Amino acid sequence: MTVVLPRPCGSLDASHQVEASYPWCQWRRWYEHQMGWPTLGGRPLELLTGVRFDVLEVPADAGFAVLGRVPRTGPVAFDRQARKMRFLTAAGSADELPALLDWLEWGGVALELTALGPGGRMAAPAPVGGGRGRCGRLGPSGSREAVWVRPPEPGCEVEPTLPVTGLGGDGGAPDLVRLVSAAATECHRTRLLRAGKARRDQPTGNQPLAFSYASRMSAGTRPRSLTL
Repeated sequence: MTVVLPRPCGSLDASHQVEASYPWCQWRRWYEHQMGWPTLGGRPLELLTGVRFDVLEVPADAGFAVLGRVPRTGPVAFDRQARKMRFLTAAGSADELPALLDWLEWGGVALELTALGPGGRMAAPAPVGGGRGRCGRLGPSGSREAVWVRPPEPGCEVEPTLPVTGLGGDGGAPDLVRLVSAAATECHRTRLLRAGKARRDQPTGNQPLAFSYASRMSAGTRPRSLTL
């Protein structure tokens, strides 16, 4: 596997001083030199997945619910523009997601639950740990399209904190199965709530057949994840 190494950190000459004045350039240096994470592009800056970590991506509403259910998840980012919550997981876990969903009996159910692995990218959240005038405060008018909800620890290896398949991950993170179970359940719940609201907003007599937990249980297809 080819690993993208961080750009060397050297003194800035005059040609680079203007570039370094932009937040995205300082963000890139923070990610590459303090975190050791490969990046791509300038504005907006993106983080490459499948090298140091993979990403489990869910709708924002479902993601916030997962945070309430799972106290320790590893680093988590919130993309305000895309309205997505992104949970960092161990590299290689993206390939395991389809089999995990099948084992949890969520296979074939539309969940809006996806994974980013090799070749993927995610919006870089504003770096953490900076005071006023440093990376953590940079951005046009203080706005941030993506932020860390549960940030990584600067200067520390991220791998020990990432969810992995097994009975409990290292660094206090949960095992990947339990995280996927909670994410699938909350994605399904969010989808049902949206469908219910859409039905309530429709004229009387024009409501589609509901797909609910009750219908799955009556059919004998209760999701395995509800028991985890």
